[in-house]
Parts: sequence; C-alpha cells; structure tokens
Amino acid sequence: MEETNNSFAEMFEGETPAADHFKPGDKVEAEIVRITDRWIFLDLGGKSEGCLEAEELKDRDGNLQAAEGDSIRAWFLRMENGEMIFTTRMSGSASKAHLLEAFQSGVPVEGVIKKEVKGGFEVMIAGGVRAFCPYSQIALRRVEDTESYVGGELSFQIIEYKENGRNIILSRRHILEEEKAKQKEELRQTLEKGQRITGTVTSIRKFGAFVDIGGVEGLIPASEISHDHVTDIHSALEVGQRVEVAVMKLDWENDRFSFSLKDTLPDPWDNLTFQEGSCLEGRVVRLADFGAFVNLAPGIDGLIHISKLGAGRRINHPREVVKTDDLLEVCIDGIDRENKRISLSLPNPAEEQKQESKPEQAEKEMYKKYQQKTKKEKESMGTLGDLLKDKFD
Repeated sequence: MEETNNSFAEMFEGETPAADHFKPGDKVEAEIVRITDRWIFLDLGGKSEGCLEAEELKDRDGNLQAAEGDSIRAWFLRMENGEMIFTTRMSGSASKAHLLEAFQSGVPVEGVIKKEVKGGFEVMIAGGVRAFCPYSQIALRRVEDTESYVGGELSFQIIEYKENGRNIILSRRHILEEEKAKQKEELRQTLEKGQRITGTVTSIRKFGAFVDIGGVEGLIPASEISHDHVTDIHSALEVGQRVEVAVMKLDWENDRFSFSLKDTLPDPWDNLTFQEGSCLEGRVVRLADFGAFVNLAPGIDGLIHISKLGAGRRINHPREVVKTDDLLEVCIDGIDRENKRISLSLPNPAEEQKQESKPEQAEKEMYKKYQQKTKKEKESMGTLGDLLKDKFD
C-alpha cells in the first residue's frame, strides 16, 4: 500500500455500502479464506471480505506465518478500490499523523528498539517517531537480559500520547496479555485433566517449577518432577527448557493450574524385581509419625512402621532410632503392587544368628562336643577326694 498522510476518516471516504458497519480502527476476529503472493483475504461474515498485506504475517526470512483456515485479529483501516483494507499493526510505512488515531483506536504499531535508556528502551515507530517503552511494559515478567531486546522489531500499543506526539509511551505487555487471554480461552475449550501438553519452564522455586503452555501458566510441584527424590529442582530443570507435562488440576475461576512431569516418565514399578523376604540396603528419605520411608531404588520407597523400629522397645517417633540420609539394612516383608507400597523391617538379630556361616556353626558344634566329653570324663573319674581315698585303700 502506498504511503499516505490522510487520516483514517479521509481514507475512509468512498467506502461502499458493504463496509457501512466498519469504522476506522474497528477490531475484528476473522478467518483467513485465501492467500496470494501479496494479499491475505479475510471472511468478515455474510458475503463480506476484507484483506491485509501478506507481508504483515511474514517473519524476517520472508516465511508466511499463517495458513488458510487460521483465525487472526485485525483492525479496519480504510476502503481502497472497493476493498476493505485491514492491518494487524501500524507498520513503518504509516505516517506520523496516524499515530494519534492508532492510540485512540488501540491499533498496534510496529517499532524497532534502538537502544537502552534510563528506565527502559528508546523505540523508533511509524513515521520515524521516537517513543519510550518502560522495562515493566516490554514483557509479561521481569526482564533480566535487557540487552537482548536492542535491535529487535516488535509490535507495541500506544498507552500515552502527549505533547502532539513528542511524548509517546509504548507497551508490548498489553499486546502479550491480549494474546495470552485469547490462547487461554482456546485452551479452556480443549484442555482436560490427564492430557499431555508441551510447555516452557518460566521460573523455578523451592516448592516446584512454573510452566507456560501458551495462555496458561501452571505449577509442577516438587513431588511431581520425578519418580525419584529431587532435593535440588535446578538439577532437574532449567528456565527456558521445553517439557512435556500431564495436566493434574484445572481451576479456571482462580487461575490455578498444576501439572506433572513424573506422569509422563516411565514408571519404575512396571519393572520391579524385588522379592518378599529379601534383604537389601536403602537410604532413609523421610520420617513420619508412623514410620520411616526408605528409598530402595530410583522411584521405589518402602516403609518401616514405627512398631518395627524399636527392636522390641516402644518409641514415640522414628527420629529416636534413625534420621534422614541414614543407610540401613532392611528386609522386605510385603509388596502391594496395586497400591505401590512396600512394607519393610529391620533384620532380626535372632535370624542373623541362624544365618551364621557353616564354618562358624562347625566350630561351635566341635566346642560343644568337647565340653560334653570333658564333663563325662570328670564324672567317670570321680572327685579328687574319691581318687585319694582309693589310693589309700
């Protein structure tokens, strides 16, 4: 489209009756019905069609980022040769005179971040106008790497227009929030519990990691990161990492969502090889009022009930006998595969004696026989007094 200094109203002159219900700056949600090299045609309902330049939906490499059947948001600009012209943003070819109307109607403007200044960024927008975008308005979250934005071309919304255009404040955050709200509504129609979906880790806390799945951000609790025990979440996940998660909870009213990474990983119980009656070494991972949990293998824990910890004496809490990270020799008393539970006990000292090695048992038997033989010999010989009496006799 050719550059023009006309206002929206002037450009609107000559409109056809088909566009009577549109005013410059009106926003629409429309489906793409046809794409040509230059134009993208939109279905406006009924027999009405609008169009926008294909360049608006191409990336820096010239690849079109839309397809027929996609739904997009656009703003009505003007009538041109009997066609209703729309835009997804005010591009650099627009004139300075259009910026006030873009501010009043909420039409996004395209801008290039020139440099970082105190409190934010200097942005060059349509018509070669300098504007300012505060740090708080460049993204949805706090920006850590501010230098990465310099030189970037982004869409902004004008949130302040003062001094006849000499003082313009921009916000990219407003546009991102609108996009997120649209994505959220789409997810609300399709997302279900148990569904698997891919997202990006946005932040990590002591209690878990937050993941954005596009329009919705939810928490992976620390207990749902892995089948194994995760003491340092940073060792398992990092910000920016793409992960597949399973949906655990959807609370649309309170904007609370929770996911599980563990549910997308192989279950160690599927290949459990432990047998009842066997003994092995494990590490104490958690203490509870009713017993101590011992990790036997990645993702596999067993419980020693408090009644089996006191070696016959009554204790009030497992901490009186064991502590977290202790290595213990434990025996498997029972395995409940259906409920994924293993009951454990400490080895019985009496049982240990029964399991002494054969050489030790042989030595004890020999010593016992020796004692019995000596006793018999003493009994057959009589006492010392008897021997002396016999000698005198």
